[in-house]
Amino acid sequence: MTEKELRKLNRKQLLELLLEQSKRVDVLEKQLAAAEARLNERIILEAEAGSIAEASLRLNGVFEAAQAAADQYLESVKYIAQIRQKRDGEDK
Repeated sequence: MTEKELRKLNRKQLLELLLEQSKRVDVLEKQLAAAEARLNERIILEAEAGSIAEASLRLNGVFEAAQAAADQYLESVKYIAQIRQKRDGEDK
């Protein structure tokens, strides 16, 4: 609406226009608040996803170390079993 058109409006029409604009502002503020809430939620989810990825990488390292230790233990058990077999074979 142009300035000339606004000047032609009477007081009641101006108040109605102001009321409509006020309602529109309220709607837009609610939409903005909802969008900001969704954005904050997304930011938190992205941060948590990064933390989960880092934790996963750390756990992967822990599992690799545990597997290496288990492999080493198994090799030790096999070695001891071989020594006992040789010893038992020599005793006979």
